[in-house]
Amino acid sequence: MSEDAFEETVAAVRERVDPSPEEREQLRAAADEIIERAETAVAEYSPGADVMQVGSTARGTWISGDRDIDVFVRFPADLDRETLEEYGLAVGHAVLPDGHEEYAEHPYIKGEYEGFDIDLVPCFRVPEAPAIRSAVDRTPFHNEYLREHLDESLAADVRVAKQFLKGIGVYGSNLRTEGFSGYLTELLIYECGGFRAFLEAATDWEPPVVFDPEDHAAQEFDDPLVVIDPTDPERNVAAVLSAENFARLQHHARAFLDEPTVERFFPSSTGALDAEGVREQVEERGTTPVAVRFDAPDLVDDQLWPQLRRSLMGVANELERRGFDPLRWETFADESAVLFVECAVAERPAVERHQGPPVYVRQHATGFYEKYADSEAYGPFIEDDRYVVERKRDVRTPRELLDSDRLFDVALGAHVESALREEYEVLVGEEVTALAAEFGIELADYFSPRP
Repeated sequence: MSEDAFEETVAAVRERVDPSPEEREQLRAAADEIIERAETAVAEYSPGADVMQVGSTARGTWISGDRDIDVFVRFPADLDRETLEEYGLAVGHAVLPDGHEEYAEHPYIKGEYEGFDIDLVPCFRVPEAPAIRSAVDRTPFHNEYLREHLDESLAADVRVAKQFLKGIGVYGSNLRTEGFSGYLTELLIYECGGFRAFLEAATDWEPPVVFDPEDHAAQEFDDPLVVIDPTDPERNVAAVLSAENFARLQHHARAFLDEPTVERFFPSSTGALDAEGVREQVEERGTTPVAVRFDAPDLVDDQLWPQLRRSLMGVANELERRGFDPLRWETFADESAVLFVECAVAERPAVERHQGPPVYVRQHATGFYEKYADSEAYGPFIEDDRYVVERKRDVRTPRELLDSDRLFDVALGAHVESALREEYEVLVGEEVTALAAEFGIELADYFSPRP
């Protein structure tokens, strides 16, 4: 890779991700107006409270086109939580009369102003991050730390890094994505000293990789990437990052440094597979895909996706235990949710081998023999020094397993299990083509896997 190729590519990306002066001014004017309204409103409820803008738009690390403005109303730490929620919502409704309530750790108001999406969030004004009373109390400390440590050059590199992570599909700290948060990205760019240095470092990372910006020498974490929160030494900012997305970053960092291309930042969208396309894939692979489809539980993503993944693993593990040899598995969710497992084995024999204890282990061996001596099993007979029987298999196909109460014997998320008990359907083989109408893009990604 030449120096010129890297710089030319990054320059082209910056033309698309750097907000224009006009865009910056529009955002600044909108933020100032919201802050002024919030200061006026909160004075009626808590004169000791203050208002501040936080997040990427406050730090100059936002990408052109982003329309999010986060405003925090900080109430005195001695206020009780119930009163904070009451005052916070009252201020939010006063500032954003057409806004609506959403809920994180406690309720806040979300609305729109001058084309920008506004989150107006109450929190406690605590003296330091370790003294937080709710998770959002950390955010003002994060904001101040990064404002002190990111100059305009690093902020520009943060914008490029965020777009790179978006382009490769690993940006976002929600439990659906399990990727890099904005705060984590900013800390890594600061610690590494820029975008290029960040990519070069990532190519050689061997887990666990540890960054400790303030040399807290804090506790150990069992994560592939550990970035000690400079404002809270007991927190790993990268705790949500999955091992898969850690590896995905490494792959794409190496690939980009070898051959810099703008397309890695702005990949073309995957074309959805239609039913015929899914049918062709199933026929070509010669496998037996099975899917459990049900109404998606009404949960926020951070509650839904861990339950879907737990349930998917429960189903895949049981299919493995029953001898259907799962190749790969995935879960999808929109209006409905799907547990999708591709099996290499479509049907098992009518009998299965069951090996008993050695004959010389008298008590257990006798019990085994007597259990099967008068049964319909083949045997017992002796192989080497053990009793063996060939007994009737109770599940011969994936459908028999999944379309029965045996499904509820596997490890399922609580809300997923409730939804399944209401109603679900099992799709096997070419029947999974019925998923294409809702999950055509997800199935296209599944059948054309890439790093």
